[in-house]
Amino acid sequence: MCTMAGRQADLVVLSGEERTFLEAQVRRHKAPRSLSDRCRMVLLCAEGLQSKEVAQRLGVHEHTVGKWRRRFVQDGIEGLTDEYRAGRPRTVSDVQVAQVIERTLNAAPKDATHWSIRSMAAESGLSHTTIRRIWSAFGLQPHRSETFKLSTDPLFVDKVQDIVGLYMSPPTRAVVLCVDEKSQIQALDREQPVLPMAPGVPERRTHTYVRNGTTSLFAALDIATGAVIGKCYKRHRATEFLNFLKRIDAAMPEGPDVHLVMDNYATHKTPKIKAWLARRPHWHAHFTPTSASWINQVERWLAELTRKQLQRGVHRSTAELEADIIAFIAAHNENPKPYKWVKSADEILASVKRFCQKTMSRTSDSGD
Repeated sequence: MCTMAGRQADLVVLSGEERTFLEAQVRRHKAPRSLSDRCRMVLLCAEGLQSKEVAQRLGVHEHTVGKWRRRFVQDGIEGLTDEYRAGRPRTVSDVQVAQVIERTLNAAPKDATHWSIRSMAAESGLSHTTIRRIWSAFGLQPHRSETFKLSTDPLFVDKVQDIVGLYMSPPTRAVVLCVDEKSQIQALDREQPVLPMAPGVPERRTHTYVRNGTTSLFAALDIATGAVIGKCYKRHRATEFLNFLKRIDAAMPEGPDVHLVMDNYATHKTPKIKAWLARRPHWHAHFTPTSASWINQVERWLAELTRKQLQRGVHRSTAELEADIIAFIAAHNENPKPYKWVKSADEILASVKRFCQKTMSRTSDSGD
C-alpha cells in the first residue's frame, strides 16, 4: 500500500493476499453488510476510481468512500472493522488477521470439530480479546451450526413457479388457501405448579412434565385476508382430512374457484381425497415440492401458534388444549392480517442455485 502526496485521494494498491481476502468478504453470503460494503469500496478504489465515482456506483456518500479509503491506506484490513480506533498503534498485522480468518473457515483443531476463542488463541499466539474482535468484526461464529435440506423433487422449479405465482398474482374471483396439519400436539402439564414471573425473576417451570394425550389440528389460511379455518381431530387420517375439506367447502362463497396449496403428505393424496376433488372442478390442488414446507404460508401461522400458545401452555387434558387452540384461532380472526410474499420465483430459484454452487464448491475444496 502507498499514498500520494498533495490533495489527491489516497491511492489504494492491494497485495495479492489483500485482494483475495476482500473479494472473499464480498462473496460471503453471511458477511456483515457493513463490512462487505467497505470491501467493495476498497476494491473499486484499487481500480483507480475516484471516491465520487465509487460513491455513485454503490449509492453511498462520497465522504463515506473517502473515510474507508483513508482507513484502509493507513491501517489495512484492520482499519475496515468497527474495532478500529484512530491513532491507536497497530498490534496485529493484516497477515495475522487473514491467517486467523483462513484457519477459522478452512481448518479445525486437532481435538474438536470447531474452533473456540481459547483454542484459536493458542494456535495463533494472539490474545483471547484479539480473536474475539476479529471474529466479531468479520461475522464469524464457529460455535454455531445450522441445518438445511434441499428438495430433490424433479418438478421443483415448476412447483415453485406455480405456487409463488398464486401468491404474487392470484387469479381473479378465486380463493387461495394454504392447508396443512399440525399432528400429535401434546397436552402437557408440569409435575409441579408453574412459578409466575416476578420483578427480576423470570417465569419458572419444572423440566419434567405429564402427558395428557394428543390432538391434531388441520388449518387453512386464506392468503388474501389472513383468516384461518381450523379444526382439531383425535387422529389425522384421510377420513379426518376429508371432513376438514367439507368444512372448508361449507365456508366458501358460491362461485369463486378454490385453490389449495398442500404438501405431499400421503393423507392428501388418497383415492378418497382425489375422488372428492374430482367431483369439484372448481377446486384446484397445488402440491409443494418435497422438503419445501417453507413455501406453504400456513406454516408461518402454525409457527406463531406454537410460539404464542403451545410452547409454554399448561393443559391437563386434550379438551383444554383444543379449547385454547380454537380460542387462539378466534382471536386471530378478529383482526387477521395476510402475510406479504416478497420473493419472486426467479429470485428463489436464483438463491437456491447460488446455495448449491457454494455448497458444491466447499465440498469439492474440502475433498482436495
